Amino acid sequence: MHSTVIPPEAEGPRRLHHHLYVQVLIAIVVGAIVGHFYPQLGAALKPLGDGFIKLVKMVIAPVIFLTLVSGIAGLSELRAVGRVAGKAFGYFFFFSTLALIVGMIVANVIQPGAGMNINPATLDTGAVADYAAKAHDTTLTGFLLNIIPDTLISALTQGNILQVLLVAILFGVALSLVGAPAAPILDLVERLNIVVFRVVAILMRVAPLGAFGAIAFTVGKYGVGSLVNLGGLVATFYLTSALFVFGILGIVARLHGFSILRLIAYLKGELLLVLGTSSSEPALPGLLTKLEAAGCDRGVVGLVVPTGYSFNLDGTNIYMTLAALFIAQACNVDLSIGQQLLLLGVAMLSSKGAAGVTGAGFITLAATLSIVPTVPVAGMALILGVDRFMSECRSLTNFVGNAVAAIVVARWEGKLDRPALDAALAGRALPVAPLTQPAE
Repeated sequence: MHSTVIPPEAEGPRRLHHHLYVQVLIAIVVGAIVGHFYPQLGAALKPLGDGFIKLVKMVIAPVIFLTLVSGIAGLSELRAVGRVAGKAFGYFFFFSTLALIVGMIVANVIQPGAGMNINPATLDTGAVADYAAKAHDTTLTGFLLNIIPDTLISALTQGNILQVLLVAILFGVALSLVGAPAAPILDLVERLNIVVFRVVAILMRVAPLGAFGAIAFTVGKYGVGSLVNLGGLVATFYLTSALFVFGILGIVARLHGFSILRLIAYLKGELLLVLGTSSSEPALPGLLTKLEAAGCDRGVVGLVVPTGYSFNLDGTNIYMTLAALFIAQACNVDLSIGQQLLLLGVAMLSSKGAAGVTGAGFITLAATLSIVPTVPVAGMALILGVDRFMSECRSLTNFVGNAVAAIVVARWEGKLDRPALDAALAGRALPVAPLTQPAE
């Protein structure tokens, strides 16, 4: 038995304003207008965005657990689990490193911080002290130990994605080893999967409200005017991310037989949700559903995507080297090629050590700068005001990178249904099972 969840676009023809992505887009525009013209009201709407994100986070752990358990138990051989994980981590390492290199190259070519002539001693370091403290507390050993939950159940209640992955893999492998006696449990997992995704569908009805509140808060709190002084950095980051997505990931997609533009169009609803909330987590359930509907094997999707949310952070990596070199340029710190390569190496390690930590982008930047003392950590205060505006781009780039990774690994494994992928990316309805009952 293998249940399938209907992606929103496959439910049948509807009027344009009935589509969730249109509602989210309208909410983003209205929220930006409210935040700009009524900043106090906009800032006060923060609970709407926070509440929606909490609602979705509430179901992320069971979504990942059920998807991965049913996927692993359905694999023909357990060796496939290790093989998929190995290929996924190889992909993550290569493209995460490439993203760091791209950020470093662009920062050297465009030099967005040159000419600012900032004296680090004059900066307010209090604003970044909390991030620096979190970075100091984040060690590789602590990160590895944190993957192990206190109990099997606590992994599902504490919201740590890596802990959920560990428990789900162990449980799925155990179901596969037990065989026939575990069939009723696997059947229950499949049925629970349908129910949980129906819960997700219910929660998505309030996504426009969450996006409205989050955008209204961002514009109301920080103001579009805050972009003026550091507009060069923000524009450079957005352009670099676009280059990475449409250039590098576009080539990867083409080499594997699909179009990055069609994939982005297919995921437009989820991408707008990421844009509106500045977080890729609310779009995780939708991404899992759509990739499976597009022909990717459930086991591959369940393993690659949640793992990629912690280890395949292309947007965050571009941001790290670009922001670090921007701070160096702004503070008139001349870094040699050797020092920049050292910075790159430290960033590679610190970006993995803070995987799964809330606010990882700023925290990993603080961790990197604290280890490479040539660039002043105090310089982070320069970009704190516009970091919120860059977080949307980080999240969007991370999201697209993980979607591409899942399709690529699925193809490498021979677990990709090409007709289903072509149909999904072409916008054609797919013959999928109803949500109300499992497919036999």
